[in-house]
This record gives sequence, C-alpha cells and structure tokens, in this order.
Amino acid sequence: MSSAKYQRPNSAEARSEAAQDIIACRALLQENSRTFFAASLLLPKAVREPSLALYAFCRVADDAVDLQADKHGAVADLTDRLTRLYNGQPSAASADRAFADVATRFAIPQEIPQALIEGFAWDADFRRYETLNDLYGYAVRVAGTVGVMMALLMGARSASALARACDLGVAMQLSNIARDVGEDAVEKRLFLPLEWLRAEGIDPDAWLDQPSFTPGLGRVVQRLLAAADKLYERIGQGIAELPAACRPGIGAARTLYQEIGRQVERNGLDSVTQRAVVSGRRKAALLSRGLVLPLDRSGSTSPAPLEEAAFLIRAVVDADAASSAIAIATATATANRNRPLNVEPNAAAPSMPWWNIQDRALWLVDLFERLERQDQSRVSS
Repeated sequence: MSSAKYQRPNSAEARSEAAQDIIACRALLQENSRTFFAASLLLPKAVREPSLALYAFCRVADDAVDLQADKHGAVADLTDRLTRLYNGQPSAASADRAFADVATRFAIPQEIPQALIEGFAWDADFRRYETLNDLYGYAVRVAGTVGVMMALLMGARSASALARACDLGVAMQLSNIARDVGEDAVEKRLFLPLEWLRAEGIDPDAWLDQPSFTPGLGRVVQRLLAAADKLYERIGQGIAELPAACRPGIGAARTLYQEIGRQVERNGLDSVTQRAVVSGRRKAALLSRGLVLPLDRSGSTSPAPLEEAAFLIRAVVDADAASSAIAIATATATANRNRPLNVEPNAAAPSMPWWNIQDRALWLVDLFERLERQDQSRVSS
C-alpha cells in the first residue's frame, strides 16, 4: 500500500505557493466544472478547499484522456504522474502539487486514485459491460473512488462510512448513465448491461448503429434506476458518520442526483431522444421541503460494501492498520476541519452559516439556474 510522501518546506514562500495552487484549482473548476464548484459551496471551507484540489486533479486527469488522440498513451502518462506524486515529486502543475498535499494530509492510499485512472483506461477501450456487476466495477472506479476520497477528506475512515460513500458515487454514476443513453450512443459508447438488452430482444451492436427508443429499452433503463435507488437508500448510515457540517451538502447531493432518475421516469424512460433535466424550480421544491437524507442511527448492521468496491475499502483499512495511521489521520482530519487553509475567501460563497442549509440550498439552486442560462446563451450565440 503506497502513501503520499509530499511535504512542502515550511516557509513563507512554500505556503504562498500552496495557496496559489488552490486558487488555480478553484479557477479551473469555475471554468470547466462549474456545477461541482457550485455544489462544493455547501461544504464547510476546511473540506471544500481540499475537495477543490481533489476534483481539479480528477478533472485534469479526465481531460488528459478525453482530449488526446492517443488515449492509452494519456493513461500511461497519468499513471506516471501519479507515481511521481506519491513518491514526493509531483509535476509542476498546480493540480498535481495541490493533490499531493491533500493525499499526504488525509492519508489517501495510492490504490484509490490509481483505480480512477484504471476506469479512464476502460473508457479509452470503449469497454462494454455484460452484467450489472460488471457495470458496478466500472462505476466504482470512475465515481466510487471519488466518493471514498471525499469521505477521507471529511475524516471518515471506518469501513462502513467508506462503503456508503462508494455506494453514493456508484448510484450517481448509474443515474448519469440512465440519463445519457442517447448522448453516449452518439459517441459510440454503451454502458447499459448487455445481458439486459439481449433479454429484451435488443442486439447491442445493431442498436448502437441505429439508436432508438423502444419499450424494451425503457425497461432496461428502469432496471438501472432501480439498482441506483437501492444504493441511494443505503446512504443514511454513512452520512451519520460524517461531521455535522458536512451532512447537509452530501444529503443534498443525494437528493438532487436521485431526482435525475425521477425525471427520466417522467420522460417515459426515453433518454435517447431527450435528456432529463431537473428544473431549478423542482430543485428548489425538493430542498425547501427539507428533503435531505435522514440519518440512520438505528444501530443496525451496516450493509456489506459492493463486492466490486471491497478493494478500495481494504486499501484504506490495511494502510491504516499497517502504519497505525487511524489515530494520526483522525487527529489530522479533525485539525483540518477546524483550521481553514491559508487561502483568500471565496467572494461567491454565501455568508450565511453552514447550518442554515435551506437558505444555502436555495441560493445554490439560483446559481445553478444562472449557470444553465449562461450555457444556453453560449450555445445559441
């Protein structure tokens, strides 16, 4: 199990460089991942700023594969960058240095971001998935990994909390797949389980050549949404293990992402000829009613993690056990939650306190709507 070894010098110059790296990550996400950037404002600052470094690195990695003709070469380069980062020698890129800081401070095992890169490699291969379990394996890599790393940033290191964080990431990915069937087909990508398609009399290759919506395809999409819902229902116990300041943002993310599936259903399960869009008014209605996931403090046994996710959780548990890092990581996470990074405050964030989740969420919905209008203006101009 490899742990990051990056340590900046304790000097004014190094602290200034670290602050500038976070600012650069924030600017990258404001430009290229604005929905995540806006959603991150629901998190307390001490978690939000490390999360900017995490997501900036993930975004840069994703773009490195998506935007290059030699996708396998891009994956190899990412693997090399990650190895250098964990060996204490990150590249000069702000996202790499900032993520190296975060990986060291929060004891993120290398196996987790490496699994994310493996998911990018599967995308580069245009891999398809025969069964739901095969699809889980993909979703664990491209989304469950991020959920686990976010949990670590929040100081949650128990196997149960990490399992639920992975569940949420996988559920979100399934929601996205159900929404994007038509858009993926345009790119010659197919993520729906192939055995489900064949059971409905749909030949995957023939369908991909001429994508269309049929009742049989709708039933496949419905099965995928049902699988996502089962995972969404397991999240409450994991959220109960998070710091109080982090729970509202994660609960809101769960509520809004699950609503993607409900919108697909309202569209007749046709995500080929239309794209499910949750309106700003609907988001506001959900959040203003306080539909944030209730905490599960029943003391009941936590469900086992997805079998496909067990290796991620084992990487954290084994690394902690091997290095006696549980006490160190918990103390570090607690200190980081109480000590803001030395970065200029974000003027875009609302000034209301973190516990006023309703006002913050409604402010966020308004921001989403403004961003959507800006996107539409750019497309039409």
